[in-house]
Amino acid sequence: MNTFEKNATVVLVHGAWADGSSWSRVIGPLREAGLGVICAPVPLSSLSEDITAVTNVVERVQGPVILAGHAYGGAPMAGVTDDRVKGLVYVAALAPDAGETVAEVFYREKPHPQAPALAPDAHGYIWMPESGFPNAFAQDAPQETFVILNAIQRPISVKCIQEKAPVPAWKSKPSWFLVAERDRMIPPATQRFMAERMKAKVLMKPIDHTPSITAPEVVVEILIEAANSVLKRK
Repeated sequence: MNTFEKNATVVLVHGAWADGSSWSRVIGPLREAGLGVICAPVPLSSLSEDITAVTNVVERVQGPVILAGHAYGGAPMAGVTDDRVKGLVYVAALAPDAGETVAEVFYREKPHPQAPALAPDAHGYIWMPESGFPNAFAQDAPQETFVILNAIQRPISVKCIQEKAPVPAWKSKPSWFLVAERDRMIPPATQRFMAERMKAKVLMKPIDHTPSITAPEVVVEILIEAANSVLKRK
């Protein structure tokens, strides 16, 4: 099988209420395609700390990198300035511009009627209510998955969504955007706006908010397309 040059690696950045396991159905196919894969564990403690966490993972990688972020993960991945990053892939992800907050883009449009009500707890962290997983986070997943998602969820600090973003990497690097047309967390109109603004190559599919779980083949498709576009095979 052809492999990508210089041990090219896809660094996967999870979003809020998730961890690296949310990419589990994507990892195998990417490895079979000849790409290295690593999931960046982000603390979800503040945007700047999450940017540092992704940067630290990229620094561990030898060779070129494709960054892929889901949902909130799109914000910290865009703050990475390492030259090894050759492209960015947004999977129903948030892409604030310089000086903009995650909250500003997340709440840009009227929320879906089945979107969960979100509010911080006494410690400043936002948890997903249990009903949010079947109603909006991954409504196309099988019933048994919702129990797991609720049990392993990781809350996000309000600092993550209120801190102003730095100049994003999508201003200077090629980008791809998978628009989830059945997304109930981030309105598809918001996704299209962000994709247009960054001049990304767009793939639109009738999928829910977390296609890495419910439609992994679509996520693999756009990641392979990005890798083929910016990386050479040998």
